[in-house]
Amino acid sequence: MPTEGGAGHDLRHHGDAEIRDDGAALVDLAVNVRADTPPGWLREHVAASLTGLAAYPDGRAARAAVAARHGLPVERVLLTAGAAEAFVLLARALKVRHPVVVHPQFTEPEAALRDAGHTVDRVLLSAADGFRLDPGAVPGGADLVVVGNPTNPTSVLHPAGALTALARPGRTLVVDEAFMDAVPGEREALAGRTDVPGLVVLRSLTKTWGLAGLRVGYVLADPETVAALERAQPLWPVSTPALAAAEVCVGPRAVAEAAHAAHRIAADRERLLAGLGTLAGHGVTVASPAEAPFVLMRLPRAAAVRRRLRALGFAVRRGDTFPGLDREWLRVAVRDRTTTDAFLRALERAITQAAAEQSRPAG
Repeated sequence: MPTEGGAGHDLRHHGDAEIRDDGAALVDLAVNVRADTPPGWLREHVAASLTGLAAYPDGRAARAAVAARHGLPVERVLLTAGAAEAFVLLARALKVRHPVVVHPQFTEPEAALRDAGHTVDRVLLSAADGFRLDPGAVPGGADLVVVGNPTNPTSVLHPAGALTALARPGRTLVVDEAFMDAVPGEREALAGRTDVPGLVVLRSLTKTWGLAGLRVGYVLADPETVAALERAQPLWPVSTPALAAAEVCVGPRAVAEAAHAAHRIAADRERLLAGLGTLAGHGVTVASPAEAPFVLMRLPRAAAVRRRLRALGFAVRRGDTFPGLDREWLRVAVRDRTTTDAFLRALERAITQAAAEQSRPAG
């Protein structure tokens, strides 16, 4: 697993660009937000908070609710305007000399570090061994390590033991668990752990609950780190509606609903994987085992297939903006059975069309 520095990828490209490029009405398989969200009870709860917009936001109740959800004191919780704000705070507030980002993964952490003036090294995981994490590949001198679990876009769920093996005195270990509540039983989660030195866990409420437009997430870390990040925040960084959502989304009812959804997502993912398996003869391979609400697939002429899929009404996420991947990779969100079946038919057609296009004589 080689280590490299430098940019060379469009770190600011995100899945929403795939459905905004030309204004076409597309089935969205490019963004990893759960399709049937936010549910009605959550919309009603957020709407009810609008009567309090004249007052400045008060995050105490939401912070206490997050702390209770993970069995932590409130001093270990920081509410943020989505996980993206947390990456910016970490990049700006911590005194970092040698940051390392484990790729392929969500590109915003590296972008935030570079914007803050840091030189970032990369550890590139290999498709040949299933993008598995080898703690020994991370340079010993790294004082900040960022890794996703489960990882976007590979859908790999790293063992908790492999992650904690990265921890050591003088190092901040940032684990992005934005998709962990989509994993049945939240296996391998580190949220709530206080025995791992330097551990910072990030959670997002935008994926499972369909709140990308509201911007809400949180940081779990030791009180000193939380205080440093909080000093870097502007005043009232999380709005009153977002705080209302945060409080209710970590309550018992929502946690139970998310757990149920995780099992449904797992079943829907198996159907998608089975269908993709039937296309192996077309050169389709899938990063496996997939554990997140999306899968990463590799296929010949992926860029042409993606364009053909758009013409057939489906948007998928290009993979070449992720360090460690190239133009042959596409990420596909897990959806319900009907949507998946329609997508698989369109994918086979797009593959056939792309192959025919390539074999057509020039001129």
